[in-house]
This record gives sequence, C-alpha cells and structure tokens, in this order.
Amino acid sequence: VQLQASGGGLVQPGGSLRLACAASGETLNYYSIGWLRQAPGKEREGVSCISSNNDGSTYYTDSVKGRFTMSRDNSKNTVYLQMNSLKPEDTAVYYCATDRVYGSSCPITYHYWGQGTLVTVSS
Repeated sequence: VQLQASGGGLVQPGGSLRLACAASGETLNYYSIGWLRQAPGKEREGVSCISSNNDGSTYYTDSVKGRFTMSRDNSKNTVYLQMNSLKPEDTAVYYCATDRVYGSSCPITYHYWGQGTLVTVSS
C-alpha cells in the first residue's frame, strides 16, 4: 500500500490545519491508520490512530486530545487529521502509517509509511 500525506504548512498558534492521508492500490478502510510525528531533535511519537471499519474506534495521545480529530472518507480512500488550537509544540513532520492487517484495531504496529508533511506552528 502506498500512502501519501498532505496538508501541512505554516499556521499561527491557535490556528487549524487538516492533514490528509490518501492511498493508492488498496482500500484504506480495511486497515487501521495512524498519524505519527517527529519534531526536530526529538523521537517520533504516535499522535492518533483510527481502527479499521470493523471497529472504527479512535485513539489520541494525551497532548492532542480535544484538539485533534481523525476521520475517514471511504469514497475518497482518504483518512484525515483535523488539527485545531494548534500550539508551537505541535510543530513536526507528520506521517501517516498502517499495519496493513485486515480488520485490525488500534493500537497497532506500523509497517507501511507515507512520506511526511511538515507542520509549523509559529507567529
């Protein structure tokens, strides 16, 4: 499965962005999909995960709960990460990834990654 992340950019603190993770070659709703991020000089961390359509549950790391929301648009074979009330500490390269395990539920181990998209939160 090939994943393509997009939607990053420069935004002021308190602003919003929506990241998209599109797939080619396979149907994303069969699999759990996660967003992870890596800030400069820091280790990569999991941000959120949405389970396959068998379950559909979502998980968020504590630092983004109440601000970030994952969703699916199966007609577009795309998963989204809506990011609101952005903070400078959200600045990172964001990646989408999957385990490519049919019917899986979060949390998962990521084996397939898209390229990252840079989110910069700064005034």
